Amino acid sequence: MGEVSGFSLSRERFALLFAVMLVAASGNTAMQSLMPSIGRELGIPDIWVAVGFSLSAVLWVFAAPHWARRADRTGRRALMRLGLYGFISSMLICGLIVAAGLAELIPAMLVFPIFILGRAIYGAFGSASPPAVQAYVAARTEGEQRTNALAAIASSFGLGTIIGPAIAPLFIFDPLGLSGPLIVFAGIGILVLIAIVLRLPDDTPKQSARGRAVDYPSMGGIARPSPADDGGESSKLGWRDERILPWNVMGVVGGHGYAAVLGVIGFLVIDRLGLPASSAQQSIAIVLMAGAVATLLAQWWLIPQLHLKPKALVIWGSVLAALGTVLTGLSEGIYGMTMSFALASLGFGMYRPGFTSGASLAVSRAEQNAAAGMVTSVNGIPYIAGPALGVALYAIWMPLPFVLTGVLMVALALWVKLRVTPSAHAE
Repeated sequence: MGEVSGFSLSRERFALLFAVMLVAASGNTAMQSLMPSIGRELGIPDIWVAVGFSLSAVLWVFAAPHWARRADRTGRRALMRLGLYGFISSMLICGLIVAAGLAELIPAMLVFPIFILGRAIYGAFGSASPPAVQAYVAARTEGEQRTNALAAIASSFGLGTIIGPAIAPLFIFDPLGLSGPLIVFAGIGILVLIAIVLRLPDDTPKQSARGRAVDYPSMGGIARPSPADDGGESSKLGWRDERILPWNVMGVVGGHGYAAVLGVIGFLVIDRLGLPASSAQQSIAIVLMAGAVATLLAQWWLIPQLHLKPKALVIWGSVLAALGTVLTGLSEGIYGMTMSFALASLGFGMYRPGFTSGASLAVSRAEQNAAAGMVTSVNGIPYIAGPALGVALYAIWMPLPFVLTGVLMVALALWVKLRVTPSAHAE
């Protein structure tokens, strides 16, 4: 059986591993794009929809490092199966309970707690697959082959953020309505699980390689392999270490802005266009897809072309994100919201690799694993309160979370410009 060029993996095995990551990211982002419409259709307060979004992220933040540490001991294929079980169960529970609620078989306020349970299952157990996939690849590749293989696998998360919202509206059909995409994605997950069980061999790695905790798959986000994904031990690194602390602050501050905007963008599309929730999904998908494409454009093409160092990436990315978010909040039509959200996502797509690479360059090679773990936590922290905070501000005045995020990002850019003095590599 042929091998993927430069990889010590057959094409079939690589495709299976890629599919595991892709189905998780696309299914999760599809559900994120559907949640505002589902909440409005069922009459659930917007704030509780945001809480459901946040709970899954919280559990992911705490569970992913646990599964990453267990990748060698439990077995990588076993963890992939566990992650797929979690994904499938979550999608089925959420899809079936939403279908029952839309059909008025059970009251909406009973739908929500069960829906939250389904999301919790995804955060707790769906997070097992990505670190297992990365560990499976890392244990079978070396040197540059490993870097290329992990980068290719990580790209599946970025592609999933486009594919999920893009195809979700295609699966909205009678009698399932908005629950249709969730049940269809559960079916896709079952097909991937069957393929893993039948076609992916049990662990026979060339070497041990612990998985890396993977960032919560968010709209427009992209997971990237750590510079030290080699399973080796790393030196201790404190959160107050002055070398990395400024970069972690950048990540937490800007991440809250993006999480807040992401939590309300679907509601903004529904309210600005004045459409029934059941009819707004295609418009929501267009806006979110534009954002995801802009993020990937920044990270896959623009950043390599500009050759900017991390500090400059954070500054210019924050400025673009500020401009785009304010324009998004003030836009009245679908064209304005789409283009403005794309501009905001382009900025966030520059800012995030800026602070991530800055944190990596600030520490020694022996501290890379510790730095990568911190960055993963920093990327997840904003989703604990960010979406709910955004919805709370949105209830006061629709443009408010967008305007305040713009102010926040401008303040961040000024602080980085005037007060942060990174190492020569990150300047």
